Amino acid sequence: MHVIHLSVECFPLAKVGGLADVVGALPRYQRKLGVDAWVVCPYYDKPFTRDNHFSPIAKGTFFQGSEEFHYEVLKETKDSLGFPLYLIRIPGKLDREEVYCYLDEAEQWIAFQHAFLHWLKNSQIKPDVINCHDHHVGLVPFLMKYADDFKTFADVKTVFTVHNGQYQGWMNWNKGILLPAFDTWKWGLLDWDGLINPLATAIKCCDAFTTVSLGYLQELYEQANGLESLFSSEAAKGYGIVNGIDDAYWNPAEDKLIPVNYDVESSKKGKAKNKKAFCEKYGLDETLPLLTYIGRFATEKGADLLPEIIVDIFSNPENKIGIFILGSGDVQIQANLQALLAAYPGQLAAFFGYHEALAHEVYAAADMILMPSRVEPCGLNQLYAMKYGTIPIVRGIGGLKDTVIDVGVRNGYGFVFPEADSTDAVSAIGRAVDYIGQRGKMQRIRRKEMELDFSWDKSAQQYINLYNRL
Repeated sequence: MHVIHLSVECFPLAKVGGLADVVGALPRYQRKLGVDAWVVCPYYDKPFTRDNHFSPIAKGTFFQGSEEFHYEVLKETKDSLGFPLYLIRIPGKLDREEVYCYLDEAEQWIAFQHAFLHWLKNSQIKPDVINCHDHHVGLVPFLMKYADDFKTFADVKTVFTVHNGQYQGWMNWNKGILLPAFDTWKWGLLDWDGLINPLATAIKCCDAFTTVSLGYLQELYEQANGLESLFSSEAAKGYGIVNGIDDAYWNPAEDKLIPVNYDVESSKKGKAKNKKAFCEKYGLDETLPLLTYIGRFATEKGADLLPEIIVDIFSNPENKIGIFILGSGDVQIQANLQALLAAYPGQLAAFFGYHEALAHEVYAAADMILMPSRVEPCGLNQLYAMKYGTIPIVRGIGGLKDTVIDVGVRNGYGFVFPEADSTDAVSAIGRAVDYIGQRGKMQRIRRKEMELDFSWDKSAQQYINLYNRL
C-alpha cells in the first residue's frame, strides 16, 4: 500500500507544534508495518534543509490566478528520517524561514496543494491513500474530485486528520479565482458561512477523517468553532486515534540530550542527578518539588492562567516548590511571566523561546508538568513527561482525559482537574505535592507511568486498518 502524508510541518524539518511530531514519526512506524509511506512538505530555509542533501526530481509550472508559478520537487537523498521526504519549493512562496504568520498564507497553501497535485499528475504517481493533515491541505480532497486537471485522482482515497479544529484556514471568496479550475456547481463544498473554509471542505469531501484522540472527536460534536453541525452530520466517517510518541527519540535510557540517562529501575537516582544539574543551571532549589510548563503561550493552552497560578502558589509561604517555564507565543502572557521572575528569584525560572534540547532536560529534571488547557486535541507533552517519570497535572479535556488517569481512580498515575481556572489548577498542584511527599508514593507512580505504552506502534496500525477499510 502506498500512502502519502501531506503536511506543512514535519519534525525535524519544521516544527511549531504537535503536528510536526506526528508527521515526523507516524510514517516511519507505518513503514515498519509494511506500508510505503511518504511525506510531502513545503520547502523551508531552515537548518534541516541546509544540513542535508536534497536532489531535484521534478519541476513544473502552473498559473494561480494570473500569476505564473514555477515549482521544484526535492527529495532528501538518504531517507534519514526513516521515510522518503519530498519538499516542494516555489520561489517567493515556498522557500521561507518560518512556517506561519505571513500575510499571504492563503496563497502559500493554495500554491502548495496545487503544485503537489500537479507533480503527482505529471509524474504519473498515484498512491492508494493521501492522508492530509490539518486545514493547510484541506482543499486537496475537493480538488482531487472536482478540479478539471486532477479528476484522474478521484478514486484515490483521502483521509483527513484534524490536529486542531479551532484553526480552519478561512478565506474570502475573492481567493476562489486562485484555485485550479473546478466544477463550479460544487462551490457549496468549499463554502461555510459565506467563506471558503478548507477544514470544512476537507470534512465534506474526504473518505474518512480522524482526530488525534477519541475524546477530542466527541468534543468536536459540541465545540468546533462553528463546525459542530458539520462534524455531527459526517460522524459516520469519523475516527478517534490517539497520537503516539516516538519512543526511540523520547527515551530517557538513550536520550543524548540529557546529562544522565536512566530507565525505570534507575529512575530515582537518574532523575535526581538530572534535577540537580538543572537546578544549579537555573538557580532553583533542588530539594524542592519542581513543577514545569512547556509549550505555547496561548489561551487555548491555558497559558494565560500561569501568572495567576504562580502568584497564588507563592503568596502562600507554606507552598515550597520550584517552577520552570519553557515556551513562547502571546507577547502579553510572556511579559506577565517576565515580570514575575524578579519577584520570585530562586523559586521561578524561565526560558522564553523554542528549545528542543532544553525540553528534554526539563522532562528529565522535573517532578511534575502542568497542562491547564482549554482545548487539547491530544497533547503530547503529558506523554513525553510520563516517559521521563514526570507526573502530569492536567485539565480533564480532549486527549488529556484519554491519556491521564487520576490517582484517585484505580490504577491512576496523574492528577486531573475539571476546569481551566487557577483555583482548580492550584488545588491539583497541591494534591500532587502532598502525594509525592509521602514516602514511597512518588516512586510507585513514577514506575507505573514509565511502564505505560504510548508508542506509535498501536496507533500506526489503527491508521493502516482504516486505510484498508477504505
